[in-house]
Amino acid sequence: MKKVFAVALGILTAIGGFVDIGDLVANGLVGARFGFSLAWVVIVGIIGICVFAEMSGRVAAVSGRATFDLIRERLGPRMGLLSLAASMAVTLLTLAAEIGGVALALELVTSVNPYLWMPVVGATVWIVLWRVRFSVLENVFGLAGLALIVFAVALWQLGPDWSALWESASRPAVPEGETLPVYFYYAIALFGAAMTPYEVFFFSSGGVEEGWGKKDLGLMRANVFIGFPLGGLLSLAIAGVAAVVYFPQGIQVDSLSQVGLPVGIALGKLGLAFALLGFFAATFGAACETGLSVGYSIAQYFGWQWGKFVEPLRAARFHTVILLSTIVAVGMLLTTADPIMLTEYSIVFSAVALPLTYFPILVVANDRTYMGTYVNGRLANTLGTVYLVVVVVAALAAVPLMILTRAGQ
Repeated sequence: MKKVFAVALGILTAIGGFVDIGDLVANGLVGARFGFSLAWVVIVGIIGICVFAEMSGRVAAVSGRATFDLIRERLGPRMGLLSLAASMAVTLLTLAAEIGGVALALELVTSVNPYLWMPVVGATVWIVLWRVRFSVLENVFGLAGLALIVFAVALWQLGPDWSALWESASRPAVPEGETLPVYFYYAIALFGAAMTPYEVFFFSSGGVEEGWGKKDLGLMRANVFIGFPLGGLLSLAIAGVAAVVYFPQGIQVDSLSQVGLPVGIALGKLGLAFALLGFFAATFGAACETGLSVGYSIAQYFGWQWGKFVEPLRAARFHTVILLSTIVAVGMLLTTADPIMLTEYSIVFSAVALPLTYFPILVVANDRTYMGTYVNGRLANTLGTVYLVVVVVAALAAVPLMILTRAGQ
């Protein structure tokens, strides 16, 4: 019974943790501008994150070591440092975006300027990461993030033309008034939001935190193959309500309040309250995950003691890195950078960093020295190779499309 509960809880936390500020903004914005014509990108992203998260989790369960802990050892310090630099630049930018997202969620509740909330949120994130146990952190914010299911309920309540939505999703086309470069720019943004690098590093390190072994491979795969797709459905629901309410009117989404407004239209104040709870839980949980990911990756590369499974004093450098990264993230926001625009940049640059994130994982998951008989099978290698080609294409196209379209304008 305990095992069944662990599987169910793992699935729920995966669902609640999937949707962060990048997914909220990207799916709301894309749904308003393109309807459901970019839903295929979310599906592609879900499959991709499942492929590499499964590899990353399997590495942790079989070897007892986190993925980044092995990358430096397997690929050498130079390649490891290149992968570290690329992923940490994006993860730090994402951390700033997530802290900004929490501040925006609090602004919706309190009407207090988000820039006043940002230092408070940053300090709270650090205190939580310093003092709260990993299991509490994962379960509380992951389960609270399930409040975002209200978007799926709202989509049903809005009573859309389901056949029209299916037509838009199954036969994607560039809507009138939009251009092909802008369409593909937002396709890459959605893809980057679904496959943000910190997700796989956090998932792998979290497995070590929870003491996964070979006996836990079933639990790990339940998290991946049920939790992540269901979380992806929440992303589609967010895009769906925006497509139903905003797309026919030609209204663009440029704020977090607009992302939640369709829920209020469909379900009233109670539905909106659930949406706000989901916004806060998802963004705060993601801020904690990204903060931990910075600490995990840097500590693992340099061979320091890391993790919340040990006393803070025994992992002092790990916690110092988290503190400094939080200060830097808040400092970036206090330059008066627009959190929404920062979020858009973070998910596009995520796409740029994807090859340096996922190629090392593919290599380690095929190394019998670490994995023994649990190396990738034919299906995992085929999908991994195909997605590696896709992420390279996305990485090469991201910055030129950003410049060409002036960030999707």
